Amino acid sequence: MRVVAVLILALMTAACNQEQDITGSTAACLARNYSAYNPRDMNQCVAACKACDHGNTVTCTTACTLKGAR
Repeated sequence: MRVVAVLILALMTAACNQEQDITGSTAACLARNYSAYNPRDMNQCVAACKACDHGNTVTCTTACTLKGAR
């Protein structure tokens, strides 16, 4: 019974991992499309998020705000 509980807990923990960019494709997209990228510039941050992370305006604005963009 303990083994099953530990296995379920391990699977739930693994499913909560929100890391999406394992290959570095977002960094490559930023380098390719934004030579002077400034993550603190809200307009640049949102545009890069929409283009490279396939986000929408609401999620990208929230993400950029949390990253410190103004």
